[in-house]
Amino acid sequence: MAEDARDVMPGHHARRPAPLSRSQAWHRSLLFWAGLCSALASVLHIACIVGGPAWYRALGAGEGMARMAANGDAYPAIVTSAVALVLAAWAAFAWSGAGLIRRLPLLRTALVAITAVYLLRGIAFVPLKAHIPGNSEAFWLWSSAICLVIGVLHLAGLVQAWPALRRTPSARRVA
Repeated sequence: MAEDARDVMPGHHARRPAPLSRSQAWHRSLLFWAGLCSALASVLHIACIVGGPAWYRALGAGEGMARMAANGDAYPAIVTSAVALVLAAWAAFAWSGAGLIRRLPLLRTALVAITAVYLLRGIAFVPLKAHIPGNSEAFWLWSSAICLVIGVLHLAGLVQAWPALRRTPSARRVA
């Protein structure tokens, strides 16, 4: 049987499958998983607002934030909403880098910055802790570990996707 016939006959498979296009392989990208982590963190922050003081306490945001939320102060919801929006934007950039959604402006620059922020937040929690009092020890340890893991995932995804993130000639501005 000819090689071409095997490729098209039922029950026979081509020796080498065609490579997946970027749009077909998004779920294999580490940036997809990094984006999913950012999206889940965003949802968790929104759940904190909805869940109220008990959620702020359970997630280690500090007794001050929990008390303010219990008293109806808007500050915890505003701060937590801002964090949730930033995390959602970071998820969008990661998914753009993975090819899941359209290419966003300044994609490479944003992904490098997002990766740096996650890694720095994961590593530099001791100095941050001194400047942001009120959060529990558990909050600092867990949130720093999570940020470090997400940062490493972003870094590995960025390295994996970097060649595909180059601007195409059609995307370059004409001077």
